[in-house]
Amino acid sequence: MNTQFRLVALPSAQFDQLFIRTDAELSSIGARRCMVAEKPGTPCRVSLADAEIGETVLLLPFTHHDVTSPYRASGPIFVRRSSTARPEVGEIPLMFRHRLQSVRGYDANAMMINTKVVAGSALEMAITVLFDDPNISYLHVHNAGPGCFNCSVERVA
Repeated sequence: MNTQFRLVALPSAQFDQLFIRTDAELSSIGARRCMVAEKPGTPCRVSLADAEIGETVLLLPFTHHDVTSPYRASGPIFVRRSSTARPEVGEIPLMFRHRLQSVRGYDANAMMINTKVVAGSALEMAITVLFDDPNISYLHVHNAGPGCFNCSVERVA
């Protein structure tokens, strides 16, 4: 079938107000301001790129699968001050290429129906194979080691 797809970054506007909060205010919501010490190592879910050494990012809890199903899920993510990435159809940003990825396929009822764990270099193929199943409505990509959410993936007509 070879369905076309697009990776979907989190919107920067959702996090902009957090960057002006004090460290105490961030701590009260379970978030931390961090200085990036190595690259790669701090994958931003807004820019879909690893943050630069010396850059300030926020590490915060985030509900990435806000659904009414047993698969409702949250976890830690890094965000940086950046415009929202808008990858082209079929584009896999560099941030994904050097990490082991877990791709999770969900149906229209937010139930997980298939998964694949692949090297980042094989992410495009995994997405294509999962989307060959017409029962899969959308995908989530996670870093397989720590399990952190990276982005969602949508079908493109």
